[in-house]
Amino acid sequence: MQFAILGPVEARRPDGTVVALGGPQLRGLLALLALDAGRVVSAERLIDGLHGDRPPEGAAEALQSQVSRLRRRLRDGGAPDGLVEFSPAGYRLAVDPRDVDLHRFERLTAQARETPDPARRRELFAEALALWRGPALDGLADPPRAARLAELRLAATEDRVEADLVLGRHEEVVAELRELAREHPLRERLTAQLVRALHGGGRSAEALTVFAETRERLADELGADPSPELADAHAAVLRAAAPAPARRVPVPLTGFVARTELDQLKKALGAARLVTLTGPGGAGKTRLAIEAATGDACFVELAATTDVPRAVLTALGLREQGVLAPGAAEDPADRLATALADRPLLLVLDNCEHVVAAAARLVRRLLAGCAGLRVLATSREPLGPTGETLVPVGALPADAAARLFADRAAAVASGEEPDPAAVTRICAALDGLPLAIELAAARLRSLSAADVAARLGDRFRLLSRGDRTAEPRHRTLRGVVEWSWDLLEPDERRLAGRFAVFAGGARLGAAERVCAEPDADVVLTGLVEKSFVGFDGGRYRMLETIRAFCAEHGDDRRAEHAKYFLDLARAAEPKLRGAEQLTTLDALTAEHADLTAALRWSTAEDPETAVRLIAALTWYWWLRGRRGEATPFADAVVAAFGAEPPPGLAEEYVVCLIHASRTDVEPEPILRELDGPLRHPYLFLLWAFSPHTKVKDGERLAALVGDDPWSRAFTRIGDGLGAQYRGRIAEAETHFSAALNGFRALGDRWGAASALEKLAEFADWRGDHVRFRELMDESVRLAGELGSFEDAADLLCRRADGVLRAGDAETARADYETAAEQARAAGTPVTLARARGGLGEIARRAGDLAEARRWYTAAVGLAAGPVTGGETRIRLHTGFGWTAAAEGRLDEATELHQEALATALEHANLPGAAQAIEGLAGVLAAREEDERAAFLLGVAVGLRGAPVTGDPDVAGVTDRVRSRIGAEAYGRAFERGREMPPDQALSEFGQRRFALGS
Repeated sequence: MQFAILGPVEARRPDGTVVALGGPQLRGLLALLALDAGRVVSAERLIDGLHGDRPPEGAAEALQSQVSRLRRRLRDGGAPDGLVEFSPAGYRLAVDPRDVDLHRFERLTAQARETPDPARRRELFAEALALWRGPALDGLADPPRAARLAELRLAATEDRVEADLVLGRHEEVVAELRELAREHPLRERLTAQLVRALHGGGRSAEALTVFAETRERLADELGADPSPELADAHAAVLRAAAPAPARRVPVPLTGFVARTELDQLKKALGAARLVTLTGPGGAGKTRLAIEAATGDACFVELAATTDVPRAVLTALGLREQGVLAPGAAEDPADRLATALADRPLLLVLDNCEHVVAAAARLVRRLLAGCAGLRVLATSREPLGPTGETLVPVGALPADAAARLFADRAAAVASGEEPDPAAVTRICAALDGLPLAIELAAARLRSLSAADVAARLGDRFRLLSRGDRTAEPRHRTLRGVVEWSWDLLEPDERRLAGRFAVFAGGARLGAAERVCAEPDADVVLTGLVEKSFVGFDGGRYRMLETIRAFCAEHGDDRRAEHAKYFLDLARAAEPKLRGAEQLTTLDALTAEHADLTAALRWSTAEDPETAVRLIAALTWYWWLRGRRGEATPFADAVVAAFGAEPPPGLAEEYVVCLIHASRTDVEPEPILRELDGPLRHPYLFLLWAFSPHTKVKDGERLAALVGDDPWSRAFTRIGDGLGAQYRGRIAEAETHFSAALNGFRALGDRWGAASALEKLAEFADWRGDHVRFRELMDESVRLAGELGSFEDAADLLCRRADGVLRAGDAETARADYETAAEQARAAGTPVTLARARGGLGEIARRAGDLAEARRWYTAAVGLAAGPVTGGETRIRLHTGFGWTAAAEGRLDEATELHQEALATALEHANLPGAAQAIEGLAGVLAAREEDERAAFLLGVAVGLRGAPVTGDPDVAGVTDRVRSRIGAEAYGRAFERGREMPPDQALSEFGQRRFALGS
């Protein structure tokens, strides 16, 4: 017989039929016995469970009678005699606990929690929860036990949901979690799971709203902050909308030998914000920095670059600019200062000696503006800023040097211990320099320690007759590298010398082609064994000290290196415009150091290769937000060729002209000579957004598009923008829809995101909120997949604008707050300004004008610099203008709207001009100049090409004006404005500031 107490209490026969138990007292008695099935339950506990704190008189006698009736009911139902036993200690239900659903539930949940496989774990929890048919104990007067069982059920439900989330079943559990969170509003684990489920299902804004509501509830009802689990779920949503994490400190492949400088370094980092490890090459500065860098740290390798700000920007996962907007690149140092302003971080700048001045300038600026930043630098000389703390890194003490030698020797010759006396002589001869000791230890694969000591002794006696003016440790290190070099086989020396051309290491295929050494894989293995080359993650690398030596003694392979990376870039470039976009971006990023090195050499030595390489890398730079990297190379190429492009490379040369910082060469005559389809279809885009070209022959470029599908799709975007400019919104939407279809067919995320943004804008204008949200959600997702978090933040602001127009202020607030967090992390002050302006808009619409003014004031200062199209400044000034008007400050409102209009006219931004003119119409309406206000409302619609449905400001002005002058007069004035051609409107408004007082 089976017993069920997880719901209505039942006793079931083996065939599943239910035994008639009678009234609630008998069912309650059976439930209490079943709770402890197989164990004796005292009479006192049974009475308490049946009657609570106030049992009736004669409760003990009544219990005996109830037990007798229960026995009879069970026996009549087919149970064997003696199922309920009596003893002096109490009563016992003589069944196996597995016959009671509660005990099966507990066994299944325990088994589930011990199961590592999430799918199986979910099955077990689901099986256990299926045993519940309602509240346990059937209304028994035992609240503590009922509450304990309810908690068991809820905890198992949470555990099952956790398995669902691990399995990616986010959408499937949202509704269930919403209901559970409603029933248990202060249960933070459920809320954390709901936040994760919403975020995992692409509904991050809703997730942030849930968190904000719960945080407020916890503060109001409990005076508590969110739990770590809930806070972590919230942080995960924000992180997903933030740039990639900082480049973490490398994980060493070998153990660390303790040295006294480490304690000194840690103390210095605790007391100073700039600490520099100084010492000769090979002294172990980098390894000490790695050991000391704990917590939130970013590691920046400077050995292969001369552009310190961009190297730090890249290491932090930041960009110079977004990929959807056409604006000029911001100064990398400005981006860094914004991104790190409120972030506690240890910035490790490794190998600063060749960029000391540039590193010092950047460090000085960042430390001045970023209170939570600390910098740990390694360099052969101090950086020099005030407040720098120096930690010299010298020789290893004898015992530490011997331990290092023994540790490295064990890796190559594990069978025997090296002779201690020989080890001592070796370490002394090498001045305790870690790199020198590691090179010597690598020789124990073929020599004994005594042989190594003898040969080093001979070598250094010879070296001592050489340049005695050199720094002793530098002479020692160079001597041991040279000694190790001499012991290499001829093919190993040849390959090592050629391999030194790689700035960022290389995979085997690249090494084989560039170095042109037979059996390169075998030779590289030998160099790895002798510590000349390292191998990690599929790439071979050289330490900079060894690479510099090998480059002096090897063949010059820079021409072959440049050709290899030109071929690599040219083969990758078409893949950047299709379904392989993301993997190709990652592949090129892995080779970034060598692509830059190839470009640097070819710019100086082979400008034709440089022209080709700049053109091949342009779309990579665009998608990675690194357009500014091309400028110095383009400047050098243009200077080398002058006004005439190299033969057959006119198109590539125009790309260089567009990248150049300034040039007197006119691209238009060169373009007129082009024939056939463009080899680089993105030239059309560069041309459209170039700030240098004076006459932009777009029709000529469009004629060169040819049959390339990507080019055709992009051309439709250009056609759409042209139609929108002329106010033909339906035609523009047709073009953008065709572009979206084309880019989707190719798998190009950049093009699809660009088209989606415009289509969403049109849907928002006509009040199609569902369509708007679908399109914007996809655009945000695609921008995130491209890693363009600057654009994703901007798109979140745009999505919030539409959501706010639809009346959902809380979801809009969540989007604005997420965008603000993301913009702050990405170092984009303009987007941060837009997000703050959005929060000001929410406050203004809620009637909190003081709060709105605070937000707008904070935002306007951030948007003071150059802004793409001036759009953010336009929005901020118009929002601020409506606030001033609502406060009765009509002159201030006029100035703000006119400032917005001037910005819009400067950039020929028609929607922005329409927005500013609607604000001016609001001022006129406040002054009861109603016909002029109606006229301006019509002008705004004509400029934009369509009205914006759901704009409460415009609707309010329209209603006030129409009610005062009547619908007929309003209509006549409005139509006069709407019929004014956009070109005429722009011309008239551009010639003078609009006089509102006359």
